[in-house]
Amino acid sequence: MSLTFSLVTTDSKSNARAGVVTTAHGQIQTPIFMPVGTVGSVKAVHTREIENDIKAQIILGNTYHLYLRPGLDILQKAGGLHKFIGVNRPILTDSGGYQVYSLAAQRKLTEEGAKFASHIDGSKHLFTPEGVMDIQRRIGADIIMAFDECTPYPCEYEYARKSMEMTHRWLTRCIERFDSTEPLYGYYQTLFPIVQGSTYADLRAQSAEFIAAQNRPGNAIGGLSVGEPHEIMYEITEQVCAILPKDKPRYLMGVGTPANILEGIANGIDMFDCVMPTRNARHGMLYTTEGIININNQKWKEDFSPIDPAGITYVDTQYTKAYLRHLFASEELLGPQIASVHNLGFYLWLVGQAREHIIAGDFATWKNVMVEKLSRRL
Repeated sequence: MSLTFSLVTTDSKSNARAGVVTTAHGQIQTPIFMPVGTVGSVKAVHTREIENDIKAQIILGNTYHLYLRPGLDILQKAGGLHKFIGVNRPILTDSGGYQVYSLAAQRKLTEEGAKFASHIDGSKHLFTPEGVMDIQRRIGADIIMAFDECTPYPCEYEYARKSMEMTHRWLTRCIERFDSTEPLYGYYQTLFPIVQGSTYADLRAQSAEFIAAQNRPGNAIGGLSVGEPHEIMYEITEQVCAILPKDKPRYLMGVGTPANILEGIANGIDMFDCVMPTRNARHGMLYTTEGIININNQKWKEDFSPIDPAGITYVDTQYTKAYLRHLFASEELLGPQIASVHNLGFYLWLVGQAREHIIAGDFATWKNVMVEKLSRRL
């Protein structure tokens, strides 16, 4: 058995599409946003809120962090990540490639793999394509990512080319290891390759064609949202989606703002993840149906209206802007918790609305209105 994708409909005025991804732990209605649970938890958010209030259909775990702590022995003894964290829905794990990229001063890349020093205790480790497949088998995610190198922006053409070619060689090794091993916990897992090539159209085309030729059940686009202008990200996304198979889900890694997500959907992306909604929430930035709020601003001190008039989650009907601002001013931990639930609820609401408008046939018109609204600072 393997992951499947069924296409429900495609928007007539864009490349947006609505579909259904089926995994061993349930179905995912696309387009979808995946809350990031780096160390096996979505920071500051209870599992019951993820499942019952936000209604996340899939969450993301981080291979690098879970490998270091709690460690693979603990996860395997628990019966895999699902049982360890008490979640019975799909989980995707990244490959650790982005974290290795972010440890530029503490790692060394070779054809063998990536040698790096732990950010926890400085201990030395080696990630190879084969090893990363084994690690993700032991973690037990439904969707696991190929090991790749994420290039920085800006990036010299020759570096980007060599990096892409090494990522492709690593992918071949990932596929060989994945196909020669079995899942450990009684359900199937699926491997997604990752398109690289920095901001160079010819490299992105080469990479997309190579990835498509591997004929895996789903594909990802990496190496974006690393500092390049949004217009370039949109151009590359549209280009790559035109090459990747239409009958398989497309995952844009690490993106992004609400406007980024809507533009990505318009270009044909089905799956997104980003730490932005929870990270920004912890600093008081809230995304709403009317625009962006900095709850720390004085203007909200006596505003007793709901956090979002649309009432997207239960926190919008229970708490006011004035109360939430008071919690942040008091450095009360409940403040970031409420803000995190709201932002994640907003992101899930947004992709759900996008799906409804794709099916209704008016996505392009709705998207253009929403992108303008969601970029406002209130």
